[in-house]
Amino acid sequence: MTTQPKATQLDLEAAARLEQEADTELRFRTLTGFAAPLASVLLVALSVFHYYTAGFGILTEHWHKSIHLAAVLALIFMLFPGGWLSLGPRIGNVPALDWVMAAAVVAATIYLPLIFDELTFRIGMPNDTDVLMGTIMVVLVLEATRRAMGWVLPVIVIVFILYALYGNLLSGVLSHPGADWAGFVNHVYLTQEGIFGIPAKVVATFVFHFVLFGVIATRMGLGQFFIDLASVIAGRYPGGPAKVAVLSSAMFGSISGSSIANTVTTGSLTIPAMKKIGYKPHFAGAVEAAASAGGQITPPIMGAAAFVMIEFLEIPLTTLLLAASVPAIMHFWGVFVQVHFEAKRLGLRGMTEEELPKLWPTVRDGWPTVIPLVLLVWTIVEGYTPYLAAFYGITACIVVGFINPRNRLTLKDLYYAFEVGARYALAVGAAAAAVGMVVGVVTLTGAGFRVGFIVTQAAAQTAAMFQPIIDILPTGWASLQGLTLFLTLVFVALICIAMGAGIPTTALYIVLAAIAAPSVVQLGVPPIAAHLFILYYGILADLTPPVCVAAYAAAGIAGSNPFRTGLTAFRLGAAKATVPFVFAYAPTMLIVVDDFTWASFAFVTATCALGVLVLGLGLTGYAFTHMGIFSQVGLVLSALLMIAPNGPLTAVGVGIAAPILAFNWLRSRRARRSG
Repeated sequence: MTTQPKATQLDLEAAARLEQEADTELRFRTLTGFAAPLASVLLVALSVFHYYTAGFGILTEHWHKSIHLAAVLALIFMLFPGGWLSLGPRIGNVPALDWVMAAAVVAATIYLPLIFDELTFRIGMPNDTDVLMGTIMVVLVLEATRRAMGWVLPVIVIVFILYALYGNLLSGVLSHPGADWAGFVNHVYLTQEGIFGIPAKVVATFVFHFVLFGVIATRMGLGQFFIDLASVIAGRYPGGPAKVAVLSSAMFGSISGSSIANTVTTGSLTIPAMKKIGYKPHFAGAVEAAASAGGQITPPIMGAAAFVMIEFLEIPLTTLLLAASVPAIMHFWGVFVQVHFEAKRLGLRGMTEEELPKLWPTVRDGWPTVIPLVLLVWTIVEGYTPYLAAFYGITACIVVGFINPRNRLTLKDLYYAFEVGARYALAVGAAAAAVGMVVGVVTLTGAGFRVGFIVTQAAAQTAAMFQPIIDILPTGWASLQGLTLFLTLVFVALICIAMGAGIPTTALYIVLAAIAAPSVVQLGVPPIAAHLFILYYGILADLTPPVCVAAYAAAGIAGSNPFRTGLTAFRLGAAKATVPFVFAYAPTMLIVVDDFTWASFAFVTATCALGVLVLGLGLTGYAFTHMGIFSQVGLVLSALLMIAPNGPLTAVGVGIAAPILAFNWLRSRRARRSG
């Protein structure tokens, strides 16, 4: 076996420590005594439960979701500190009150499937025990979410609960008849519209399995192969480590689905390498953060929100994976372009031969690790359920891991991977139960259409102010309907970014899919485009100060200012901010829409790619040579016009960009001759 250069050697233990420091969802308390092995066994048992049922049959839905939620919520009370609630006597370093809450949430969760056969006669008329158990469940779900994710999401859920109870006190479009506490508990606890609704179902039947697959695949060497392969492909060119960061993050993101995990795993290698060749620390961190934020939009494993989306839209996973492919490529293309021209602007070198792995040893030793991913994708494409595809992928990971001489798995490694996989799924499990209550309130009160009406009315009224300008523009350049859609999208994007500052992507997507997506769909945008728009802007919050978790994680590795790193990462991820508008106006980019034609797809994709390229030139300030501010502003403006899926606007954009680029090309030639 050939030893790879130290510069590309992945240290998974160090990456795990960095991830735990950066991600509040992984900050567990240290258990002692019998509690430590008990928690470990329960975590592994939870993973084994999901792995076994994925391959040999999911239990009836109410039992499967209840077992999953009971285990997840009980483990959260064991593993996550409770702040002021952690006072009092402890058993195994777990406060006695936490043990009580763990037992209570198990009882409240298992109670539901035990009375399931009676619910046909009880829904709408809960008895006192139902209300008591539902109250316990609501309170403890909120507390578990607070421990795993902080206060922001529980506060938002509480606001929705208050709206359900007291919405009759409001006036105008937001007013509704209101509900009493028993009616609210009946809806969010006894029915499938709340805590046990679609979000919980998706996490229990899809998300957990793919999280586990990603952990085991990384453990058995697939992440290392991706980094080595990216180094071979791009490492030798100017700014090589930054290009390696983009490519490896794109590949690693295809199995990770987590911005932070992606950042700390690949960034632990690429960020020091970028700094070594001359990139400034904040830029090095920003490159990794921007590239890693693409993990949740990169097929085939796009993060938990993607699996919720296919349930909301009732579409096959293959449809979503195909739709997400081109926009994901555009995101990485945008980061890659800016990385390249930043390297040209600074005159940076690539990696040396000594720093690079060799192609043949990389392929020879690493190709078996790709087998599980290929098998997983093939199973999905063949139309099998996502959880069965994950089962085959996990099984292949285990088999390859045991026989792969490069990075052989031991039983201890496998046990650890099953434990870590369950730990990663705890926070998202609590969030799914919590936002399920938001969805329940929306269905109970009709809040989604009420909020949608407010957003579209505000957009229409604002657009009407520009009617005189629209009237004097040439035909086809703009319309009142198009401007209304644009402003609606802007309002929704701002809501996504603002709320995303304190809510994880999956929870944010579920909330906004319920209250914001209807307003976009009402204006004629296909549902899949509307939902992907919300997902993209929710993920963009990972790069947007003041709370930009991926950028903070990268800044910790780079030793840079987190705020400056976040601003730079947002700039590098500019394509992610523009491309959603493209597929909202021209859904043909998503391929799976009804009016798809290859001609329209080619035009929209080509002009978008060209616009992203020119946008990178303008934001970097380098096109053949260093540019002045007027050239930069002109290129940014022309890029936005090119990206717009509108023929006349694209032509204007090209007309602006062409003379600017020609002028700077001539400047560079004169500079070379005089030098």
